[in-house]
Amino acid sequence: MLLKETWRWFGPDDPVQLQSVLQTGASGIVTALHHVPAGDVWTVEEINKRKNIIGASGLTWDVVESVTVHESIKTQTGNYHNYIENYKQTIINLASCGIKIVTYNFMPVNDWTRTNLDYEMADGSRALYFNWYDLAVFDLYILQRKNAIESYPEKILLEAENRYKTYTTTQLEQLRDIIMFGIPGEKKQTLEQMRNKLGKYADIDRAALRESLRFFLQEISPVADELDIRLAIHPDDPPFDILGLPRIVSSEEDIQYILTSVPNKSNGICFCTGSLGAGKHNDLVSILRGIGTHLHFVHLRNTKRDEDGNFYEADHLNGDTDMYEVVKEVLATQQLVDSPIPFRPDHGHQMMDDLKKITNPGYSCIGRMRGLSELRGLQIGIHRTLYDQ
Repeated sequence: MLLKETWRWFGPDDPVQLQSVLQTGASGIVTALHHVPAGDVWTVEEINKRKNIIGASGLTWDVVESVTVHESIKTQTGNYHNYIENYKQTIINLASCGIKIVTYNFMPVNDWTRTNLDYEMADGSRALYFNWYDLAVFDLYILQRKNAIESYPEKILLEAENRYKTYTTTQLEQLRDIIMFGIPGEKKQTLEQMRNKLGKYADIDRAALRESLRFFLQEISPVADELDIRLAIHPDDPPFDILGLPRIVSSEEDIQYILTSVPNKSNGICFCTGSLGAGKHNDLVSILRGIGTHLHFVHLRNTKRDEDGNFYEADHLNGDTDMYEVVKEVLATQQLVDSPIPFRPDHGHQMMDDLKKITNPGYSCIGRMRGLSELRGLQIGIHRTLYDQ
């Protein structure tokens, strides 16, 4: 059995329309109700409204990415019990509409983080990029986080100081907006809001955040079990502590903790080769073998690191991740389960005609279509070699 080819779509305002998605060869859609505030219940009416739009185009809504976990759940403060109950109701409503894979993440305060959204490649295309020096400029001089200096080695501190002195006001504003970009379609936070959220994590270390995740999963997994919902936690992006915040989905040990501490059948992983692959400490094939049939969703993209841990997003079949070995292992898992595991080409270079268009960073059409084509060919070649005997 082959994996199912899907495409992330950010809703009716996405610059890439569903008709274009259909032409890429993808058959399934990965989307979310980004207009619904975090913590609110997704109603059946709103879910079906989105599902009907997708269905009318000839595609199917296969995966939710993401039902956002409210910050109060992560910090176990305020009305976090109510937010968990709302999350359960959203799962119930999604199941009643026939949508059975729910992706989420447990990254505190900020979602995926980059320092450059249009890093120029040798061929003129543009990629996403993460640089420790620019993160430190933001942290020390723009956000002005208390005790931020303790988070960086001297080499980074010196370079960050040099960069801050040479950056113009416009460059600093652009850096601020890039790091705080967040998810397309969702409300942007301000610096003051970020500082307030960071303050709530002052006494929350790795162990405490892990406990919050375990409690959350113990609450929602039984509901998901009954409804045959597959939960898929997305790894931290990037997979290491940033802005003084603990990251708890960044390594093989983290993932094994998640699966063993709440061993429900619904509790599973969204395996992102880009997020995990950005960490030189991660052996992706070993992580996949440990996940086994709790592999519920797959993001395939590649990264290229330098000696300082900075990285850019490479072509899907290039970079530090051996995509052949990864896809081979994913397909081995696929043969053990009864339904196709969905995958999507995660991110992609802005290239060709898309360079002239306004696109969501990482989510232009042509670069992802190139990635999807390469990955489709790769998986068919592996499958025919190993399984079509």
